[in-house]
Amino acid sequence: MPKQTFLNLPEEKREIIINAAVEEFAEYGLENASTNRIVKNSSIAKGSFYQYFEDKQDVFMHLLAVIEQKEIEFFKDRHPPTHNMDTFQYFHWMVKTGMEFGLDHPRMIQASWRVLLGDGLYYGKDFALYREKTKQALTMMIKQAIQNGEVDPSVDVELAVMIMETWSNAITSYFLNEGTKQKDILKWMRSAKTQDRIDKLLYVMEYGLRKTESEFKEVFKERKSK
Repeated sequence: MPKQTFLNLPEEKREIIINAAVEEFAEYGLENASTNRIVKNSSIAKGSFYQYFEDKQDVFMHLLAVIEQKEIEFFKDRHPPTHNMDTFQYFHWMVKTGMEFGLDHPRMIQASWRVLLGDGLYYGKDFALYREKTKQALTMMIKQAIQNGEVDPSVDVELAVMIMETWSNAITSYFLNEGTKQKDILKWMRSAKTQDRIDKLLYVMEYGLRKTESEFKEVFKERKSK
């Protein structure tokens, strides 16, 4: 995380440095990111950079913290349209609202997912704590769904979490990649066609988790008999 010397900088200067890092990570990921380019594009001395951060990964970890704080502020005044949502409806709302957040901060989100998913670091040990937060939230969600009778109790919770986590990452990656190809990403993202595609992708995941173990066994039994 940043050193106190960075936190003591005026907010405007901190934003210039972070914006330069965002552009670097969005274009090159973490491994190929250049501290020299970040320094050059933020107009600071290289010695100053190391007074602010340990290294480029330290900058990226701070970027994740900045995004997390912005997400908290973003969701603070946003609430589901109804209190009668089941777990999957709530997850659906969270995904779509999260994408709205991404549209407000497209380059930051692109930079974070370029490193986490593009470079595959989301599954590495350096980001284990970051991933664990996501897994804990999904675990609570699945357990609540089982308790509510929305998911068959025979479903393996750990496996269900892996499915939701993987599916969420795949959807996010797909729409971030597609969105960067659009002339007007906001118009494209909010179009009926794009929203319908999100619905269909989420439905595939939901349908798989709602299917009971006994139903799957019947399907496999029929296949083996053929």
